Amino acid sequence: MLKRLLQPIVMMPRRLKAVYYVLMRVPMRLNGVVYRHFRQPRAPLKAHLGPGKTKYIPGWLNVDANILTARIDLWANILDPLPFRNDSLACVYSYHVIEHLPDARLPTHFRDLFRVVQPGGGIRVGGPHGGNAMAKYMEGDPEWFPDFPDKRASLGGRLANFILCRGEHLSVLTESYLRELAEAAGFAEIRFCLPGRESDLVGEEVLATEDEDDFACPHSIVMEARKPLS
Repeated sequence: MLKRLLQPIVMMPRRLKAVYYVLMRVPMRLNGVVYRHFRQPRAPLKAHLGPGKTKYIPGWLNVDANILTARIDLWANILDPLPFRNDSLACVYSYHVIEHLPDARLPTHFRDLFRVVQPGGGIRVGGPHGGNAMAKYMEGDPEWFPDFPDKRASLGGRLANFILCRGEHLSVLTESYLRELAEAAGFAEIRFCLPGRESDLVGEEVLATEDEDDFACPHSIVMEARKPLS
């Protein structure tokens, strides 16, 4: 499951990605500004951040920075302010996306999520489960860890493989940290859900994209939270 989610990202050479984001940063930001001010519908939207090649969700506005190979509706970089008006989205969904943001950027990103979600709306955010990974490390269970992106023999090597993903992961996601980020941004009704099985916010069209083969100790952490009505 995790291998399929991360493989397209890891396969792209780091230097090529760096060049792409330098060259495309300004056009992406301008495209987002134009969408926010002139093209965004007045009716509340459901935005999906980071669909990549295979996670496009019909009925949602799929937003991605990769215009070359990803299937998207809106070209924008979530390192920039989200390209939506204040209080204009019914729901924002991102899965295995925010761990690729610099850790110092996460508080700003969550504040931006709070800004764009309408009162009563919410977010569903997921990524690699750092807490479960550390628990399995302490249990001495190497079989829990995927052999991706590199095959590692040692338990410590497999933990580093999962947490860092050749340096692609820039944040470690745990329940307490995600709760801290959400609460600091202003979200309430925070709950943690089994990936692919539980939700108070999204339907089966979203849950079907959250592959998970170990519900007793999931590889992915999923949090939902709502913006208070007042």
